[in-house]
Amino acid sequence: MEKQIKEIIYRKDLYPRLKHDPLIVQKYAEDLTVLPPIEINQDNILIDGWHRLTAFKKAKKESINVVVIKTESDAHLKELAVEKNSKYGMQLSQEDKETYAREIYNITPEKKRAAKKKHLAKILSVSERTISGWLSRIDKDSKEARNKRIFDLWLACYTQEEIAEKEDCPRTTVETVLTEMEMLQKSSKPYADHLIGFEVPFYNVWKYRGKSEGSAYPGNTEPIIVDNLLYLYTKPFDVVIDPFAGGGSTIDICKKRFRRYFVSDRKPIIEREEEIRKWDVVDGLPPVPRWKDVKLVYLDPPYWKQSEGKYSDSANDLSNMSLDDFNKILSDLIHNFAKKLHSGCRIALIIQPTQWNAPGKEYTDHSVDMIKTIRMPINMRIQCPYESQQCNAQMVDWAEENKKLLVISRELIIWRID
Repeated sequence: MEKQIKEIIYRKDLYPRLKHDPLIVQKYAEDLTVLPPIEINQDNILIDGWHRLTAFKKAKKESINVVVIKTESDAHLKELAVEKNSKYGMQLSQEDKETYAREIYNITPEKKRAAKKKHLAKILSVSERTISGWLSRIDKDSKEARNKRIFDLWLACYTQEEIAEKEDCPRTTVETVLTEMEMLQKSSKPYADHLIGFEVPFYNVWKYRGKSEGSAYPGNTEPIIVDNLLYLYTKPFDVVIDPFAGGGSTIDICKKRFRRYFVSDRKPIIEREEEIRKWDVVDGLPPVPRWKDVKLVYLDPPYWKQSEGKYSDSANDLSNMSLDDFNKILSDLIHNFAKKLHSGCRIALIIQPTQWNAPGKEYTDHSVDMIKTIRMPINMRIQCPYESQQCNAQMVDWAEENKKLLVISRELIIWRID
C-alpha cells in the first residue's frame, strides 16, 4: 500500500529514537527499491522507519510503501515503536532504550512495576538485570517519595486503611513504614523538636509584629501562637486537633514540628481543600480516628459579629448566630472535646472581645462568658495583643468622642483535663 509522504506524521514525542544517523539515510537513498515498507498507524503517525522515510524525502519521492497498524493510544503506539526499533534495522542505542525504560517505568503504578520490568526487558531486547540497573535509582527515589507521602498522611491522622487506599499499596507496606516512624518516635532526639528557629516563650503575653507570611485569610490563626502551644503542651508525634482550620497555618506548623494533626473546617479554602477535612462543628465533634493520641485541641473560632457575613450567609454559621446561640455552640463543643480527652491534655481557645461590630458597640467579653460556663481547671490565660494598626481612624475618633478604650488584644485560655 502506498501513501503520500506529505500525509505521514512524525511525532518526536512518540518516536523512541533520540539520535538519527545521516549516513544511514544516505545509504538508503542510494537504492530505495530494496527497502521494506515503513509502518504507520491509522492516523498516519509513524511507528517505524524514520531513516527510510527520510531517505525517500531526500530522493524527492512523493509516495512510499506503508503498512498500517491500528493503535489504541499514544502509549500503545510508542511501545510498538520501541519494540520494532529495538529489533530491526538500525536498532535503538542503549541511551535510547534506557531513556524509554525510565520514562515508562516512572508512570507505572508501584504494584505493577515488577511485571513491567520483565515486559521492558522483552521489548527492548535486553536482560532483566540491565533493566533493573537502569531503574534502580527510580526504585529508590520512588520508595523514598512514597514513604514520605505515607508519613505525611499519617501526620494528617489518616488510618492505615485510608493511607493504603490513597497510595494504592498493600497495608503491610504502610505498617512497615509507620513502624519505622514509631522507632523514630522512641528515639532520644526526635526530629523537628523546638530546637531551630524558635524563641521560647517565658511570659503570658505573646506579642508579634504584624501577621506572618501566608496568614492573609481572615480565619487564619497566627502560626507563632500555635508554635508556642506545641512547645508547651505537646511533643513530636502527638496529635493536635483544629476544627477551625482557616487557611491551614496549623497544618504548616505541625508538619514543621512533626506533630500529627486532624484539621477541619466548615468550608475549607479551595487551595487547601485536599488537606483540610470538611466538617461543621455545629453538627458535633469531628470524626477523629484515635482520641487517645490527642494531646491538644486548638480552637480559633469566628469571633461572633466581628466575622458576620465573611464566611457565609447561613444561620448555622457561628458568625451569624445570636450571642446566646454562639455561646451555647462554643461551650458545648469545649465540653464535648473534654469528654473525649484523657488526663494531661489541653484545650486552648483564642478569642477577642466583640466591640466595634456588636449591637450598639456594646463590649462583649467572650472569654469571660466561656470561663463562666466551662467548669474545668484553667492552666493559663495568655494575652495576644494585635498591633494598634488594627484600628482605623474612624474607630479612634469614636473612642475619643465617647471616652472608650479600643480592643486590640485577644485572649488565649488553656483548660487542663484532669
